[in-house]
Amino acid sequence: MPSHAQNQDQSRPSPTPTPTPAGGDPLGRERDHLASSRAALRAMRADVEAMDISDVSGNWVDAKVLAAAHAARIVALADLADTPLFFGRLDYDHAPGAEEAEGAEGESFYIGRRHVHDAAGDPMVIDWRAPVSQPFYRASRAEPLGVLLRRRFGYTGGELTAYEDEHLTDPGEAETASKLLQTEIERPRVGPMRDIVATIQPEQDEIVRAGVTGTVCVQGAPGTGKTAVGLHRVAYLLYAHRERLARAGTLVIGPNASFLRYIEQVLPALGELHVRQATVDSLVAHVPVRGADSAEAARVKGDARMAEVLRRAVRSGIRMPKEPVVVVRGSRRWRVPVYELEEIVRELAGRDIRYGAAHDALPQRIAHAVLVQMERAGEAPDDRVQDAVARNSAVKAAVKACWPPVDPAKLVLRLLSDAEFLARAADGILDPEEQRTVLWDKPARGLASAKWSAADAVLVDEAQDLVQRTPSLGHVVLDEAQDLSPMQYRAVGRRCSTGSATVLGDIAQGTTPWATASWAEALRHLGKPGARIEELTRGFRVPREVIGYASLLLPQIAPDLAPATSVREAGGDFAVRAVAEGELETAVLDACGTALEHEGSVGLIAADPGIPALAAALTAAGLPFLAPGEETSADARLTLVPASLAKGLEYDYVVLAEPAAIVAAEPDPRTGLRRLYVTLTRAVSGLTVLHAEPLPEALAS
Repeated sequence: MPSHAQNQDQSRPSPTPTPTPAGGDPLGRERDHLASSRAALRAMRADVEAMDISDVSGNWVDAKVLAAAHAARIVALADLADTPLFFGRLDYDHAPGAEEAEGAEGESFYIGRRHVHDAAGDPMVIDWRAPVSQPFYRASRAEPLGVLLRRRFGYTGGELTAYEDEHLTDPGEAETASKLLQTEIERPRVGPMRDIVATIQPEQDEIVRAGVTGTVCVQGAPGTGKTAVGLHRVAYLLYAHRERLARAGTLVIGPNASFLRYIEQVLPALGELHVRQATVDSLVAHVPVRGADSAEAARVKGDARMAEVLRRAVRSGIRMPKEPVVVVRGSRRWRVPVYELEEIVRELAGRDIRYGAAHDALPQRIAHAVLVQMERAGEAPDDRVQDAVARNSAVKAAVKACWPPVDPAKLVLRLLSDAEFLARAADGILDPEEQRTVLWDKPARGLASAKWSAADAVLVDEAQDLVQRTPSLGHVVLDEAQDLSPMQYRAVGRRCSTGSATVLGDIAQGTTPWATASWAEALRHLGKPGARIEELTRGFRVPREVIGYASLLLPQIAPDLAPATSVREAGGDFAVRAVAEGELETAVLDACGTALEHEGSVGLIAADPGIPALAAALTAAGLPFLAPGEETSADARLTLVPASLAKGLEYDYVVLAEPAAIVAAEPDPRTGLRRLYVTLTRAVSGLTVLHAEPLPEALAS
C-alpha cells in the first residue's frame, strides 16, 4: 500500500473531483481540492445566512420553527479548521449504478463528514453515509465493488500532509496494513470522545448501515468500538430516514452523566444536533431519588416478576357495581341496571388496554347505555348528549366506585409500605422473604418524605405505563446495556415499543448484581426477542498486551465469550508492579508523573473508597486533576476516576491502583472481578498496575 507525504503546495487543479493523473504533484492537487471544498462550504453557509425568511411563515409558531431550523442549518454548515473536510477518495472504474461499458470513463468521489457542492451543484465532497461512499468501508481485493483505487488522507492539525493508495484491482500490489489507519486509531486522546468516521471497519459498517426497522444487539469486547458504532448508526439512520425519525424522535441512553458528557460531541461533529441523550435514571425520574437499596432489595425490585405484582396492584381497586346508575335529564330518569354495569366493567377489565384508558372509557360506555334507552323511547340524542351524560354526577360517582383513579407514585408508595397490600399483590409471585426484602424499613408518611431509590423510580415508571401508555420513539440506542435489570430493560423497551433499538454492551463488563446473563434474556425483557445479535471481537483501542492480561479474567467472569484480539501493532507500555505496604500512594504519584511525560490523557483509576485519599495526595503533590466527564486539555490531562465510573471511558495512559481493593468494593466476587476487567481495559497506549495487596488469583500466575 503506497504512502506519500509532502509539505509544500504546488499546482492548482480544477475543484471538480477527477482521477489524479500520473506524475505531477498529487498531494498538491489534493490540497487544492481541500481548499476549494472549504471555499464551497463557506459559500453554502453564506447562501443560507443570506436567506430572508421573515415573510414566508403563515403564523408566529411556524416562524419560530422555521427560524430555529434556519439557525441549525447555519450551525451545521460550520467549517471546523481542525476537522478534515474529507478523509478519503474512491476512484470507480465506471459511474456507480451505471452499466459497465467499454471506453466508459470512471468517476472519483471524495468522502467526508458532510456533503459539499460547488456553485453549479456538483458534489465536491460526498457524505460518508451516502450509498456511493459505502465501498470506502467495504471494498476489498476479493470484492472491489467497482473501485479501482481507495485513497486515505493523513492530516496534522487540519492540514493535509499525506495520502495512501490501495489499488484494489492490481494483482501486483502487495496487501499491507494501512499506516494512516493505524496512526489514526492510535492518535492520543485529549478531550471528549471523537468520531471514527475515517476508520470504520467492514464489520462495524455492516452494523452502522443495518435497516431502521430491525433491532440490533452488539456484543462488543473492550476497544472494539461498539459505542462509536452505535452513535454512527444513529447518524446514518437520521441521514437515510430523516423524515421518519424526525417525527418519532431518537434517543441515546448511557450509564451515567459522566459517560454522556464524554460522548456528547460525536453526533454534532457528524452534523446531527438534535439527538437527545439520557440515562435510565433520568428517563424514570418521576420521583426524587434520595435513598439506596441493599443489593438484594435492588435485585428483587428489578426482577421482571415485579411487573405482574404492579399490574395486580394497579387493578386491585376495580370493584363490581353494587347499585344501578340513575341519570336525571329534565323530567326523565334513565336507569342503568347493576347487571348491565357489571357487564361493562368486566368487559373493560378483560381487555388489554391501559388502566387509565379504561377509566376514561367507562363513563362513555355508561352514557352509551343511557343513549340506547333514549333512542328506544323515541328521542334522537347526539354526541353532545352522550358527553353530557358521561359528565353526570351519578355516572361520575359510579366510575369512581368501580374504577377509581390511580396515582402511580402513591400506588408504589403503598406497595412498599403496606405489608398486607404487598402480600395480596405478590401472592404466588414473591416468596415471604422477598416481600420482606422489598418493604421499606420505615414506611414514609407521604410522597414528599419518601426516600425513593433508583429501583423504586423504575417501579413507578412501570406503574405509570400501566395507567397511561408511554410514548414510543423511532429509534433508541442503549449503551452499556449489560448492567440493566429486567425492569430497567422494560422501561427502555417502552420508549421504543413501536420503533427499533441498537443495544450495545459486553456481558463480561456486567458490574451489577442483576447484570444480564445473556443477550437473549435481555432482549426478551426489552420487548425485542427477535433482534439480530452481532459480536465484535477485534479491538482497535486496547493494546495487545493489555487486553491479553485483562482476558485472564474471562474464564471466571464470562466463560462463554471469546477473548478479544487487538489489531494494534504496538504492544503498548504495560507494567504490573508490587510495592511495599505503605508505599502505594507514593508509587501512584510517581506513576502519574511518568505517564504525564507522554502525550495524551492520563486516567488514575482506583476503588471508590480510596478516591478521597488519592485526591488529597494529588493535591498535596501539586498535580492538578479532573473528575470523570470533565474535558481534558493541554494543561489538565490527569483524571481521577472511581472504578464505578470508569465504564465507557478511555485514556491514553492508565494508572490502576490496588486491584484487590476494586474487587473487594463490590458486593460479590464475580461482580468485583468484572469491575476489575472494566478498569484494566480503559488504556489506549499504556497501563501501569500497582498493588500492595496480593493480586486476584487469575492475574497472579
